Amino acid sequence: MPDRKNTSETPIRTAVANEDGIDFVLIELFFFAYRDFTSDPDQMLAHYGFGRAHHRVLHFVNRGPGLTVAELLDVLKITKQSLARVLKQLIDAGHIVQLQGPRDRRQRELYPTAKGRALALALARPQSRRIHAALQDTGAEGRAFIEGFLKAMVNPELRAQIDALPKAQE
Repeated sequence: MPDRKNTSETPIRTAVANEDGIDFVLIELFFFAYRDFTSDPDQMLAHYGFGRAHHRVLHFVNRGPGLTVAELLDVLKITKQSLARVLKQLIDAGHIVQLQGPRDRRQRELYPTAKGRALALALARPQSRRIHAALQDTGAEGRAFIEGFLKAMVNPELRAQIDALPKAQE
């Protein structure tokens, strides 16, 4: 039985709230939104034995065919070892191909295959439907505000990565 006089082991029975101006409501909304945003792709990926890291790699390779391994590492902020494992699985499954760089033979460029493109689109469709449903009532101004808000959540020195992504076709 723990010593009740030792306050480090005494259970706290009230929820933390409004501590130092922490916005718990928005933090929790991000958790729940992310949980639901990733739920459909997670179920699809499980059929392949893949996880969220595979999804991220597929997404960015499909958005930027020819992306180098170094550029992908910079976007994902993961270790070479983590990427190597995930990339090997995606290559072995026929979703991505890796080619030597035309100027620097040490560089490895990544391209989706038709199979990889189809999977990336299948994963993005339910996420896109969820986003469109959530944006229905906001209008163009609401969308612009949300895009600005989400971009502002990214570290300022990394926002150029967002600007480098292909823009939507009008």
